[in-house]
Amino acid sequence: MTEPKICPPTWPRPPSCLPHDRLDLPPNGARIAVAGLVLVRQRPGTAKGVIFITLEDETGISNIIVWRKMYERFRRAVISGRALRVTGRIQRESGVTHIIAEQIEDISPMLDELLRPAN
Repeated sequence: MTEPKICPPTWPRPPSCLPHDRLDLPPNGARIAVAGLVLVRQRPGTAKGVIFITLEDETGISNIIVWRKMYERFRRAVISGRALRVTGRIQRESGVTHIIAEQIEDISPMLDELLRPAN
């Protein structure tokens, strides 16, 4: 008799999201989606309303730039989301990759899936 295989909980990946360790694959300017836990939100006084968000998934981190117009549109998700799905354009400059946010979705309820026992 074989023992049942117990799988560790996995991140319930939102559809069509690129893992952070693959952000080097799409060309500059490509429209992509990423998802992850919010590690940092920064709104420097010198940034003229721009917000910088750092997301993390199981493969790494991504840097998100949220312009003022997008912040106003997706304010609730930006302020209170523990996990976000961000769709935007890749921008590479001086060896640094950013995603310029075009759409931001709060996917924090997906975190509850990690706490549910496996059937």
